[in-house]
Amino acid sequence: MELTKEIQQASGSSLWPQLALERSRQASLVEQIVQEVSQLIRQNRLALGSKMPSVRQFAKCNAVSTFTVVESYERLITLGMLSSRRGSGYFVSKPASAPSPLLHATTPTMLDALSPDLYSGVSSALPVGSGWLPPEWYGDDVLLDALRQAMRIPTQRLRGYGHPAGLPSLRQHLAQQLSQELFQLDAEQILLTNGATHAFDLILRTLCKPGDTVLVENPGYSNLLSLIRHHGCIPVGIQRDAHGLDLDALMEKAILHQPKIMFVNTVLQNPLGTSLSQAQAHRLLALAEQFDFWLVEDDIYRELCTRPEPSLAAMDGLRRVVRVGSFSKVLSPTLRVGSLCASHSLIDELLRIKMLTGLTTSEINERAVLHAISSRLYRRMLEKLKRQLDTSRTEAIRLLQDAGLTLLTEPRGGMFISAGWRDSTRTAHEITTLALNAGILLAPADFFSLHETTYPWFRFNIAYCNSAQLLTFLRGISDESAHG
Repeated sequence: MELTKEIQQASGSSLWPQLALERSRQASLVEQIVQEVSQLIRQNRLALGSKMPSVRQFAKCNAVSTFTVVESYERLITLGMLSSRRGSGYFVSKPASAPSPLLHATTPTMLDALSPDLYSGVSSALPVGSGWLPPEWYGDDVLLDALRQAMRIPTQRLRGYGHPAGLPSLRQHLAQQLSQELFQLDAEQILLTNGATHAFDLILRTLCKPGDTVLVENPGYSNLLSLIRHHGCIPVGIQRDAHGLDLDALMEKAILHQPKIMFVNTVLQNPLGTSLSQAQAHRLLALAEQFDFWLVEDDIYRELCTRPEPSLAAMDGLRRVVRVGSFSKVLSPTLRVGSLCASHSLIDELLRIKMLTGLTTSEINERAVLHAISSRLYRRMLEKLKRQLDTSRTEAIRLLQDAGLTLLTEPRGGMFISAGWRDSTRTAHEITTLALNAGILLAPADFFSLHETTYPWFRFNIAYCNSAQLLTFLRGISDESAHG
């Protein structure tokens, strides 16, 4: 390997080589970088404590993108090869005693191929891994009437862009509703967005810069992981399971990484369907205060709850919590209307970034949402939907277990169940590909986890778990595992 003076000077080490990366290899550039750097560390060619090149310097030397370098460094941190120090850079940590299996894991190429079908709703395949419920579960009356009413928008309103913060009457309605049900706020603390993902994007643009550490739940929302990396930030996972978040690990990683933000799905978490306890919510807020990071509460499933659940925003009063809401799960994902609730000072900056990146959001969509949630039929529809979810969830759990799958955890509510095969000889990638060939769209663990999982599991939408097509496929995988 060649040495480059620029990188030697940048890293402060005369041992730093230029890597021989091959774009024609099956392994991705990230995997190659992780393998090469890990090998250098194990061979003691990179000494303990030596400084790595900056993200930009590494990218320039090896002709790769900064995003590739950020992801590579994050994986090396997870493997214990590197550590990061805010304002100082990346340093060689203790070398691993043996190669980690993560170094040889391949990134499933089907991830990008499947995502459009999972979100478009136009595929003919059974959308078992989708994030929406069938239209017939909602009933047509509320939404269709709301759309008809929204189209009666005054002619003069068609000449402008709409209010930058979103439809004032919808923000006022939300402020009144949240003040009655969760915590006191006013309409000026609410910003309307094109769904929850748009809200996450605005938050990252406003509060983070490239190289910042962002804590996420692992497993967690799939699009969020990609979005964080797209902004040049470093996602660090905090394990979440049946017992909630691993808050001891969170404290350790907060000390090590000095995170800027943590995203957390407090209620009916995607993909597990669990909710944080009151005690965990209190301790999470205390940790955010102690280590001075923001909490972004992904609260889009709260209206599907059948019992009271903790609210970080209510407990904190929007001091260091930003609440994200959405109507995609209770009305329609097509409307693309979400909301941000934050302190007055932060909401002003979020509004500025919203206008810089997209001006305003759709007033017609926002009018449709306002008409729908103001309708007398809305609460009745919501209660019916929750009853159907509860009944279908119980049936779906039974069917999946009968088909030979093991649940990751018992969901507390909502629309998802995560389950898999602990003894399968096939990878999640292989099973997903077989399912696609059988006309079934699955959402594998790779979508939701930062790192390779120990066994293949999937997120199942309970609305489609009673399909004979799906159950036949699942039993076939179970039989194969039993005789493998």
